[in-house]
Amino acid sequence: MAKRVVKGGKRSQLSAERVLRAAVALADEGGIDALSMRKLGQVLGVEAMSLYNHVANKDEILNRIGDLVVSEIEIPAENLGWKAAMRERAISAHEVFLRHPWVTTLIESQVNMSPERLRYFDATIGSLRRGGFSIGQAYNAFLTLDSYIYGFALHEESWQHGPDEREELVADLGPQVSAEEYPHVIEIMQFVSELSRKNTAPGYEEEFEFGLDLILDGLERQLVADG
Repeated sequence: MAKRVVKGGKRSQLSAERVLRAAVALADEGGIDALSMRKLGQVLGVEAMSLYNHVANKDEILNRIGDLVVSEIEIPAENLGWKAAMRERAISAHEVFLRHPWVTTLIESQVNMSPERLRYFDATIGSLRRGGFSIGQAYNAFLTLDSYIYGFALHEESWQHGPDEREELVADLGPQVSAEEYPHVIEIMQFVSELSRKNTAPGYEEEFEFGLDLILDGLERQLVADG
């Protein structure tokens, strides 16, 4: 059951910001499906109908909490080179998506253009354009980077097997894999198990940045080649 946040029997003054931040906390705790007007009212210590004085409906809440999370992503300074800016932006977005794992699907399913999202998109495209990317190149770079950021965050949330758990996971999966039929799968499983056993397996952050740097290096080579 959702916890009430009433202190001393007296309700704190309700506001749209309090409603939205409580909605983010609910989604963080139980996923986006856990968010309802009834539960939100319980968390805030009010009747659900009181929420409609501050938000129109649940759809507005979903739109605005997506905007609230996007506003947490760090927008690099304009004087930063495009490659450093895209790296900084990607790492910040990855960290935000890990704090709010429900938000990637929500953002991708929404088409509203709020000031928060417009500011974020414009700053990202602007950084690429200042770095010498044509508008077509900037579009492709933005699409490629965001596909990687969102995809890695979804993978990380779904996989949920940290580096220190992989040896045990491989041991559990081993009997299901025939070495004769799938020799390369066995090879990679043994490699992963050895890294875990030696405590040298890279963490998710390191793995994310490895792939990110490959993409950024590739974009840089493409920019030079097309220049």
